[in-house]
Amino acid sequence: MARRPPEAPLVLVDASLYVFRAWHSLPDEFQDRDGWPTNAVHGFARFLAELLERERPRHIAVAFDEALDSCFRNRLYPAYKANRPPAPEALRRQFVHCKALCRALGLIVLADAEYEADDLIGSALHAGRARAHRGVIVSADKDLSQLLQGNDEQWDFARGLRWGAAGVRARHGVEAHQIADYLALCGDAIDNIPGVPGIGSKTAASLLHHFGTLDALIERVDEIQYLRFRGAGQAGAKLKLHREAALLYRQLTTIARDAPLGEAAHGFARRAGDADALGALCETLRFGPLTRRRLHAAAGLAYAPG
Repeated sequence: MARRPPEAPLVLVDASLYVFRAWHSLPDEFQDRDGWPTNAVHGFARFLAELLERERPRHIAVAFDEALDSCFRNRLYPAYKANRPPAPEALRRQFVHCKALCRALGLIVLADAEYEADDLIGSALHAGRARAHRGVIVSADKDLSQLLQGNDEQWDFARGLRWGAAGVRARHGVEAHQIADYLALCGDAIDNIPGVPGIGSKTAASLLHHFGTLDALIERVDEIQYLRFRGAGQAGAKLKLHREAALLYRQLTTIARDAPLGEAAHGFARRAGDADALGALCETLRFGPLTRRRLHAAAGLAYAPG
C-alpha cells in the first residue's frame, strides 16, 4: 500500500492582529517622507521578517480585514463589532503600506470588502486541504481554533506557543469544532456578541460537553434541568427564551469557508520578491538599514546600501 505524501504546511497569517499590536506598542516617532506615522508598519515589517526567517514558508497567505463595517455579519446583526471605534486615518494608511509590503516580499495577500480575515483564513485553509496542505494559522485569536483539524496548528507567534485540534480543549474548555457554538452561547465581548443571558463560559462548556452541539442542545432543551451543575434549570429556561438569538449568534461566530480568495484562487505558492517595489517602500517608509537588509534577505533579494 502506497504511503500518502506528507502534507505541505500552508502558513496563514492574521495580519491585523500584528498590525494593531505594533500600532499600540511602538512609539509614533516613526514617520514616512510625508510626516505620517509608520510605527505600525515598522512593527509589522519586523514581525514578517522574523516569521520568514524562522519558518521559510513555501506556501503562505496574509489575511487583512477590509470588512470593518461592511461585513456580511453587520447585515445580520447591526451591533456586530459596534463597540469598536473606527480606525484613525493614520492607521488606515499604514494598512495600505502593510499590504504593499507583503506583495513586495512575494506573499499572497487576502482581503475582501464583505469577509473578515478569519473568513479568508478559513476559506484558504479549506481550499488548501484540497491541495494536500495542512494549516499553520499564525494568530492567538480563539475564534480561529474552530478551523483546526488533523495536523493543523495554531501558532501564537508572540508567545512562541503552538497547538493543534487536540490542544483546544485545554485552552478553552471545549473541542475545536465546538468553538462557534460555545461563543454563541456565552458571547464574545470583543465582537460585541452578547450570548444567551445567564449562560457564562463554564455553563456553555458544560452544556456542550453533554450535548455536543448547539442544535442538539436546543432539540433536547427540556433535559437540561436534569443535569448536575449549578443553575441547570435556569440555563434551560434561558435557552428556550433566547433560542433564535443563539442561532443568530452562531451565524456570527462561525467562520466562513467559501469567501472569495482573489489572487490565491490558483494556489498559495510564494512568489519571487519584487526588488523595485520593496526598495521604493523602504524609501517611502524610511526604514533603517537593518530592517532593509532583513526584508531583502527574507525576500531572497540582494541588498545594496545606497
